[in-house]
Order: sequence, then C-alpha cells, then structure tokens
Amino acid sequence: MNVVKTVDEVRNQVAQWKQQGLRVGLVPTMGYLHEGHQSLMKCAKKENDKVVVSIFVNPMQFGPSEDLADYPRDLEHDMEKCEEVGVDLIFHPEPSEMYEDDFCSFVDMSGLTEGLCGKTRPVHFRGVCTVVNKLFHIVTPDNAYFGQKDGQQLAVIRRMVRDLNMNVNVVGCPIIREEDGLAKSSRNTYLSKEERKAALVLSKAIQLGSELSKTEKNAKKVVAQMKELIQKEPLAKIDYVEAVDAFSMEPVETLDGECMLAMAVYIGNTRLIDNVLV
Repeated sequence: MNVVKTVDEVRNQVAQWKQQGLRVGLVPTMGYLHEGHQSLMKCAKKENDKVVVSIFVNPMQFGPSEDLADYPRDLEHDMEKCEEVGVDLIFHPEPSEMYEDDFCSFVDMSGLTEGLCGKTRPVHFRGVCTVVNKLFHIVTPDNAYFGQKDGQQLAVIRRMVRDLNMNVNVVGCPIIREEDGLAKSSRNTYLSKEERKAALVLSKAIQLGSELSKTEKNAKKVVAQMKELIQKEPLAKIDYVEAVDAFSMEPVETLDGECMLAMAVYIGNTRLIDNVLV
C-alpha cells in the first residue's frame, strides 16, 4: 500500500492502472477510520481491481464555529485500517495541495442542500460538493463509495453527478452500527461515558420511527413520537428530526415511496446524525 500527498502522484498511479484496463474505486474520507469506513473499502475491493482511499479533513465544509481544529486525526491508525482491508493507495494531501491561496471556484447546489443539515450548516455542502468534485477529477474513479449514515450528503453527491454528467458511479453503503445500535462516527470519540450512553437515544428513535412507519403513514405523527422519545433524554438537544423524500430531500407529509427519517441531535456539545430509509 502506497501513501501519497500530491495530485500528480495519484494521477500517475491511476493512469498506469487504467492503461492496464483496471477498474478503480474511490472511498473519500476525512480519516480517523472505523469499521464504517472499512465497510465502504470492502465493498470497493469486491467491485474494483484497485482501491484508493482519500484522507483529507476538508476545511471548506466546516463553519467558523465548528470543530475543524479538534476533528480527530491519526494517520498511523488510518493506515492500519486501510491495510487490513487491502487498500492499494492512500491519498493524504495537505490543504495547500487541494486549495491554492487564491482558490475561488466552487460547486454549489440549491434545493437538496437547504434543509436538514443545510439549515444549521450553511457552508457545509458547498464544501462537500467542491472537494468531492476535485477528488473525482483527480482520481477519475469508476466507482465511488459513500455511507448511508450521511444520507443527505449521499443524495447531494448523486444529484451533482447526475446534473454535471460526471463519469462515475456513486455507490451508497448501509449504516454500520455499534453492538448497542449507535451509528459509528468519528465524532463518537468526543462523547464522555455518560454522553455515550445518552447517545443511544438516536438509534432508539430511529428504530421507533422505522417500526411506526410500517403502519402509520402520517409523517408528522411519526416524527412527533420520535421527538418525544429524544426529548426524554436530558443530555439530548434536537437540531432536527424530519421525514423527507429520499431523493429530493423535500419534506413529505405522507410516507409513500422511498422516504428518509433523518435527525441531527446534540449530545452535550457533540452533534450526531442518524437516519433510516422507510
């Protein structure tokens, strides 16, 4: 497994692979890798000849008061996780490699990015779309892998690829959870022991919503019961709990077709997200 830091190194290696007729898969990450990321890598290994994992804490998708400086980083740990799965190449650039000092070109989107996480993180998806667009151009993968845990992000990237006619297949992979149900996330490391226990209210609310949706099609009633459950946890503060169309991210009144029950909840100072497709 090779670790490179420059765009030219990635392009040269991928060009060699493609000259050999090999299929390339990309798993974009911000590092501090866990079993959730590894599930994406495993899927990529099955469906491609070579796998590239990008490890880049993208400053453009963090707001001024968010946790860019504190976001967990551990390259040695990440290399071990990639090695376990058999990743072929890690792309680990510095911010200066991805963004020149006078960088001024962005990929923006309306509609899908305005609700859910976009309400309270107004710069987030512009940063996500811009960096993913850059990674697609740098790596030129045949397939790119993203987790369903970031359900809105997955929908946004799929729409960007469709709208801009990008030559890459976007693959969504299931949420990976801890044994007690908490969705795996790099931000789980922020939680104290007491907060970690309290955080289970997210997966409990998701489970409740999933069960209710089998018989109750009124989205407001399902969301109301999910909120009621979360509000019983003293350490939890709701950012949002909503029912949306799984593709357009538009709010729905009735749970018909493929919908997503999505939430963002603060446990102490840590913002966690979760969702389920119904």
